[in-house]
Amino acid sequence: MSNVAAAERAALLDLFDALGPGADTLCEGWTNHDLAAHLVARERRPQAVAGIVVRPLRGLTEAAERKMRAVPFAELVRTLRAGPPLWSAGGALKGPLAGITDVHEFYVHHEDVRRLMDPSPRHADAELDAALWKRIRVLGPKLTSRLGIGVSVVTPDARTARLRSGDDGVLLQGTPAELLLWLFGRRSAAHVEVSGSPAAQQAASTAPLGI
Repeated sequence: MSNVAAAERAALLDLFDALGPGADTLCEGWTNHDLAAHLVARERRPQAVAGIVVRPLRGLTEAAERKMRAVPFAELVRTLRAGPPLWSAGGALKGPLAGITDVHEFYVHHEDVRRLMDPSPRHADAELDAALWKRIRVLGPKLTSRLGIGVSVVTPDARTARLRSGDDGVLLQGTPAELLLWLFGRRSAAHVEVSGSPAAQQAASTAPLGI
């Protein structure tokens, strides 16, 4: 697991310990306990991963998460602190690929908890910034596939990427951290400037995001 993924995991789990199982998150309807159950299911129940990646199999993920919600919160947190099992993607990948499946997951969920206490962006972190930019370029086309418009992104230091082509579209401007939050559906919490035609901006603000 990369240093960035490990740091995001540890910071989230520290917040879990500090705030307890009943605290709300940016995931609508989910408490910290629900979020911890999701993370353990994702990491230790292969059928849950299938439902995350393939929408028609989403019921498998939901069933695994329901089972995990029956586990005490403290036990879920201890399991997550142990890190990903070696047989999982998060545990098996080494070298340049270490943490590739975890860094965006734990960053987004860390912010799901943190931003209810502090809605401001975090201070810049070059290593996290670089890791999240890579994930935007890989995941962005899929995350925006249901918007029905073109989508481009640009960072304050002029890095650009075309996530989806279209005759009409939007330009999203923000740091990689804020852009990733937006792309994962945290539009109201992300500090991202959206420009484009009125119709494209409307689609960007209301159409579904995600896999």
